[in-house]
Amino acid sequence: MFIVDSTVVVPEHKADDLIAIYKKRSRLVDEAPGFISFQLLQNDRKQGELTVHLEWENKAYYLDWVRSKQFKEIHELEKRYPDEELQGIVPKVTKYEVVAL
Repeated sequence: MFIVDSTVVVPEHKADDLIAIYKKRSRLVDEAPGFISFQLLQNDRKQGELTVHLEWENKAYYLDWVRSKQFKEIHELEKRYPDEELQGIVPKVTKYEVVAL
């Protein structure tokens, strides 16, 4: 299994706005071959820290997704967030290979 976490930090007063955006997400990734699951995580102590957690069958499927037209579409939408404070967020991406269960 391959896991990708994208963490952003937004002003705490904007956390609910970002959560609302993800609740209405396009779900294009859900249809990608090898995709397992999506979760949006909120830090228990820092409400403005949110992590998109994606699980894939393997790294190759993830890389296929990153190269896909749908991936590019989703990330173009992020540039058009209605809120200027959210438009400029840059995620810290961390990738993991699951080595034991």
